[in-house]
Amino acid sequence: MFFFAKKFWACSLLFFSLYTSAQNKSNLDYVDPTIGGVGVILEPTRPTVHLPNSMVRVFPNRLDHLDDQISNFQLTITSHRLFKVFAFMPVSGGVNPAIWNQSFENGPEVLQPYYYKTTFEDAGNSIEFTPQERSGIFKVQFTDTQDHYLRMGTYNGKGEISTKGKRIITGTEVFASELNAPMKAYFYAEIDTDITDIKYKTDGDKNHVLIGIGNSQKEVAFKYGVSYISIKQAKENLKKEISEFDFEKVKTNAFNVWDKAFSQINVKGGTLAQKRVFYTSFYRSYERMVNINEYGKYYSNFDKSIHKSKEPFYVDNWIWDNYIALEPLHMILNPVMATDRIKSYIKMYEQGGSMPSFALIFGDWPAMTGNFAAVWMLDAWTKGLRDFDLEKAYEGGRKNALDATLIPWANGPKTELDDFYNENGYFPALHPGEEETVKEVSMPWERRQAVSVTIENSYSDWSLAQIAAELNKKDDTNLFLDRAGNYKNVFRADKGFMWAKDKNGAWVEDYDPRFADRMYFTENNAYTYNWSPKHDLSGLFELMGGTKGAEATLDQLFREGLGTSKWKFWAEQPDSSGLVGQFVMGNEPSFHIPYIYNYLGAPWKTQKRMRMLLDTFFTDNLFGIPGDEDGGGMSSYVLFSMMGFFQVTPGVPVYTIASPVFEESTIELPNGKQFTVIAEGSSKENKYIQSATLNGKEWNKPWFSHTDLIAGGTLQLIMGAQPNKQWGSDLKDAPPSAIEYTPILK
Repeated sequence: MFFFAKKFWACSLLFFSLYTSAQNKSNLDYVDPTIGGVGVILEPTRPTVHLPNSMVRVFPNRLDHLDDQISNFQLTITSHRLFKVFAFMPVSGGVNPAIWNQSFENGPEVLQPYYYKTTFEDAGNSIEFTPQERSGIFKVQFTDTQDHYLRMGTYNGKGEISTKGKRIITGTEVFASELNAPMKAYFYAEIDTDITDIKYKTDGDKNHVLIGIGNSQKEVAFKYGVSYISIKQAKENLKKEISEFDFEKVKTNAFNVWDKAFSQINVKGGTLAQKRVFYTSFYRSYERMVNINEYGKYYSNFDKSIHKSKEPFYVDNWIWDNYIALEPLHMILNPVMATDRIKSYIKMYEQGGSMPSFALIFGDWPAMTGNFAAVWMLDAWTKGLRDFDLEKAYEGGRKNALDATLIPWANGPKTELDDFYNENGYFPALHPGEEETVKEVSMPWERRQAVSVTIENSYSDWSLAQIAAELNKKDDTNLFLDRAGNYKNVFRADKGFMWAKDKNGAWVEDYDPRFADRMYFTENNAYTYNWSPKHDLSGLFELMGGTKGAEATLDQLFREGLGTSKWKFWAEQPDSSGLVGQFVMGNEPSFHIPYIYNYLGAPWKTQKRMRMLLDTFFTDNLFGIPGDEDGGGMSSYVLFSMMGFFQVTPGVPVYTIASPVFEESTIELPNGKQFTVIAEGSSKENKYIQSATLNGKEWNKPWFSHTDLIAGGTLQLIMGAQPNKQWGSDLKDAPPSAIEYTPILK
C-alpha cells in the first residue's frame, strides 16, 4: 500500500510537472532568428536582438549566417539594412595593426529576440547581449591572461569616441544618406571595471579606439544608452532603463516583453517546422516602425529640430513594402500603435513639407513608386482608426499626387514628365536604346519605371478619392476617381499585358514582357504588374476578357517559362526570386496575386497555390525566405497566410480566405475579444475547404470583413484532400473589388 502510494504520488508529481511545463511554454520557444539567414539572391535576414519597435537593434556583423567570422557588434542600427553606428568588440592580445580589423571565429550561438550569446573559438572568450528600448548591456567573459580591450569605432567615418574618468565611455557618430542632410547618433556607456589604457588607431583620429581594461578582470559588463539628441540624453536613457549592472534582470525583462507580445496569437496543430516559421515571422513583424521618442522629446531630421512631445515618434518604414501586410497586421494587433505611426508620418509632412515615401530616421528616402502613404491612411480610416488628422493627411497626399514629382527615387516639385502624366493619364516611356532627356531621372539603375508609376499612382489616387469624399471635397473626389482609371491607358489588349507607351501615344515595341527592366517596371516584370490595379479588379478582369479570361491568364502566370536560363533571367530581374513560372514569391507586388482566384469564382485555386507556396518557400532553415524580407514586409504576409486569410486591397477592409496551415489560430484582440480560425483536419494533404461557418452560420463567401474580425468570433472550416469547387464559386459571393466597395463615398 505504501509502495503504491509512493508510485502514485511520484506519477502525480511527474504529470503536474509536465502539465505546468506545457502550460508555461512560451511561443518564443519556436522562434529561430537564423531562418532566412542566407539570402537566396539578395539580402539575408539578421538575428536582430531588440524589443518590439524599439531604438536599440543589435546583431553580429558578418556576411551572412554561413560566415564563421564576426567582425563586431553595432550598438544599434539606425534603419533597417542602413547605417549601423558604434562598432563594439572585445579583443585580447598585443596592440598591432591587425587588431584593429581582426574578426573572430564564433562557435555555438544562442539566438533569441531578447538575448544573444556566442563563444569565439580562437580566443575562447564569450559575449552576451540583451536589450532595453533605448539601451542595452553586453557581458564579456575573458578566458586568457593577455591584455584585454574593448575595441570601439565608428562605421561611417565621422565621429569621436572618448573616455571620462575610469569607467565612462561616450561617443558621437555622423551618418547620412546622399539624399538627406547628415544626422548624429550618440552613446553613453559605463563599464564595471577600471579603464587602464586608451589607444587610438592614429594620432588625431578619434574614430577608432582600444580601451584597455588590464588582464585580471575575467568578466566585464558594458551597459549603454543611445540617443539622437545628445550624449546627456543617452545617459538619461541608460539611467532610466538599466540602473545597475544586472544582466539577468535586463534579460528577464526583455523576455517578458516579448512573451507578452507573442501571446497575441496562439496556434494549435501544424508541424513543429510550421510553428517555427510562424513565430519567427511574428518576431520579424515587430522590428519596424521604431519609436525614437526619448522620454518626452525626440530629434527629427525632417526639420532638423528637437521636439518636446509625450507621443511616440515612429520612423523607419518602407511603405511600398509594408502597406501590404505589415501595417494591416498591426491595425489588428496594436491599433493605438498603428495610429501613432500614421500620426508620425503626418508630423513629418508638417516638418518637412512633403508626405514621406520611405520615412527613415534621417529623412524621406524617395524609394520605389506610388503614393502609398495615402493607401495606408485610407486603410486605417476604413478600419475605424480615427485618432489622426485626416484633413492634414489628405493635404499631404494630395500634394504628393499633384505638385510633386512621381519619378522613382526622386523628391521635389513636378517635372515635365509629371505634367505629361497629369494631362495624358500615363507616364511616358522611352524606347529601347533611347537616351534619357529629363535630368530629374537621375538614378541610372532605377530609370523611369513608366508602367509601374502609372498603375501604382492609379491605386493611390483611388485612395485619395475616398478620403476626399469623406472630407466632402467633391471636385477632388471626381478628379481622383478619374485618375484612378489611368491604369487602363497602359493595358495593351492585343498583347494582354500592361505595356509601355511613348509620349506620342504609340506602344513601345521590341521588348519581351518577361525581361522588361526598370525603364518600364519596378523590380518586377509585366507578368507581375498585370495584377497590380488592386483598386479595380473588376475593371481589370474586363480588360482581360471577363472572369474566365482573367482566370486563364492567372493560371498561365504560374506556368509561363522563363524564356532563357535562370542565371540570365536573374541578371535582368534579380528581385524575381521564389519563381513559379513567372510568379514571384520573393517580392511584395506579388503577394496578393494567388488570392485573386477568390474574386474569379475559383477559391480552391487560391487554397492550392497558397499551400504550395508556403510549403515550398517558407521553411525553417537558413534558406527559408525567398526574397528580401524587408524588416517585416514579407514576414507579416507569411503570418496572415499561415492563419489562412489576407487583405488583397488595403483600403477595402475585407480579408480573403485561403488554406490555414494550423488546425486553430486565435488572435487575442486589444478589445478583449478573440477571433479564431478553425481548420478542422488541416494537413499537407487536407488543404481544401469543404464547407465553412462563421459564428455558427453557414458561410459560402471566400472572404470576411474587418468588422467581423474585430467583433470576435469563429470562422470554422472543414478541410479535405479534394477541392470542393462549388464552395465560394458563386461570383455574387466573391470579395468586392475596391471600385465596388465604397464605404466612405457618399
